[in-house]
Amino acid sequence: MEQLKVKLFNYEFDNPIIPASGTFGYGYEFSVYYDINILGSLVTKATTLNPVSGNSTPRIAEAKMGMLNSIGLENPGIDNVINHQLKELAKIYKKKAIINIAGFSLDEYIDCVRKLNTVETINIIEINLSCPNVAHGGLAFGTDPIVVEEITRAIKQVSNKQIIIKLSPNVTDIVEIAKAVELGGADGISLINTVLAMRIDLKTGKPLLANITGGLSGPAILPLALRMVYQVYQNVKIPIIGVGGISNTKDVLEMMMAGASLVQIGSANLINPYICKEIIEELPKTMEKYNITQISEIIGRAYNG
Repeated sequence: MEQLKVKLFNYEFDNPIIPASGTFGYGYEFSVYYDINILGSLVTKATTLNPVSGNSTPRIAEAKMGMLNSIGLENPGIDNVINHQLKELAKIYKKKAIINIAGFSLDEYIDCVRKLNTVETINIIEINLSCPNVAHGGLAFGTDPIVVEEITRAIKQVSNKQIIIKLSPNVTDIVEIAKAVELGGADGISLINTVLAMRIDLKTGKPLLANITGGLSGPAILPLALRMVYQVYQNVKIPIIGVGGISNTKDVLEMMMAGASLVQIGSANLINPYICKEIIEELPKTMEKYNITQISEIIGRAYNG
């Protein structure tokens, strides 16, 4: 489907649909449902330098029009991911993938990025500076523009991959943070991550999550994500990957009109494992309904007019 193709970072994506980190495992798990090679790309779940067991349970809670998670970056560590998970993915997925990495210090980010320099199946690294449900790191890094710029620059100096910085919505001024990412030399920006939130158990009077707070995702955050993508698009020149509450073809078009070049589908994968496939198949019909001949032509339309 030629009308769905998007060019970005000197790569041509068959379509703009990408499963988001933390909602698609390492990719190969979803191959039992459909041929994942139809995806524009995919993002692996967040990986840290060393194995992380994650937060205590309960760490999932329902919410109106969404869900809260407090997984806490549970993963087997970068060496296991490179030597096992990515190799399993490569047996099935014939395109280049995106890996999401997180850290609790700058050195950890640097070490992960260096280890990935020789991994040929990865062409983009998404740097998670925005995790709202770990005790330290992540969110703390992503809320300070000076720190964001320093981390971005340091990572770019040691990486031979394209670097995307994933930003948190839990900040006062998203544009200020995005500008810092651009000044640091990032190739692109991914936004938004989940919104810091909580639920309370009426029977006990205590928070539902063991971590008290977690990240809200799902349709409830789509308007917030659209607003931030729109604002950032107007103020930076590097491309944006839009994330947050997308669950159908209209959401995809809206996000791209706000300024996103690609979109990531997150918690919708947990409700319907076929959602990305269905959106890819339905996009041409929705585009035709709105007189869109080439999807790349609508990027930033809300701002460009």
